[in-house]
Amino acid sequence: MAKDTFFQKKTTVNAGGKLIDLGTPKVMGIINVTPDSFFAGSRKQGTSDAVFMAEKMVNEGAGFLDIGAYSSRPGAADIAAEEETERLLPVVEAVVKAFPEAVLSVDTFRSAVAEVAIKAGAHLINDISGGELDEQMFATVARLQVPYILMHMKGTPQNMQEQAQYEDVFGEVFDYFAAKVYRLKQLHVHDVILDPGFGFAKTREQSFQLLQQMQGFELLNLPVLAGISRKKMIYKTLGGTAETALNGTTVLNTMALLNGASILRVHDVKEAVEAVRLFLAYRGKEADC
Repeated sequence: MAKDTFFQKKTTVNAGGKLIDLGTPKVMGIINVTPDSFFAGSRKQGTSDAVFMAEKMVNEGAGFLDIGAYSSRPGAADIAAEEETERLLPVVEAVVKAFPEAVLSVDTFRSAVAEVAIKAGAHLINDISGGELDEQMFATVARLQVPYILMHMKGTPQNMQEQAQYEDVFGEVFDYFAAKVYRLKQLHVHDVILDPGFGFAKTREQSFQLLQQMQGFELLNLPVLAGISRKKMIYKTLGGTAETALNGTTVLNTMALLNGASILRVHDVKEAVEAVRLFLAYRGKEADC
């Protein structure tokens, strides 16, 4: 029996009643409602700026919009849930109103913030902590019955860089996913997307190792999201800054697609969509991203 018929990889997610086919890779555009995200170009201080960015990303072909109000860059300042909600909620409401067909993800590790955003019209929860920083997150996802992006990170954004110690980074991330996915399935969470967490409690070398071995996550039969955009693994390797890392981002996004990524989470939607279209042409498939 062929491998692709023996393992039945999940290729669809149900986002607010919309069945999204991840058999064709999709692009997720990042909208940060924060003053201190690591890439200055992604920081949107007001609702109008965020809606303008959402329009640009939708027009450029984003399959998802990921809205976050808590900076998770290394060493970022912690903020209270109330402040996160105050930043996030008006933007979610405004984007839902302006683009009712857009599929919105909310980037938060707090279950209460996630629930407010889902009730305001968001469709997915993107949790950098994999439920580690809020013990109610898994139960909340199960109750809301929304897709869940499960990311690997050790520690917190404030101390994660001190946690980058592994004997086998791929094996440990794989085991983490396997255990978490089992718990989520027990709670009847049907739509899970895996994010290896490039740069989150990982050195440059560890992040490249994960990228190289990313196809191994296919054994879990779930879609994989690659969040590499403008990260330190690019600009520390090439020299420069996040602002000069677009070309490197496109190169690594292409490698991620070749290694099985179903979603590219990016600051620059147009270039990522082009990478997907070229990848599909390379594979002899029609572009529909």
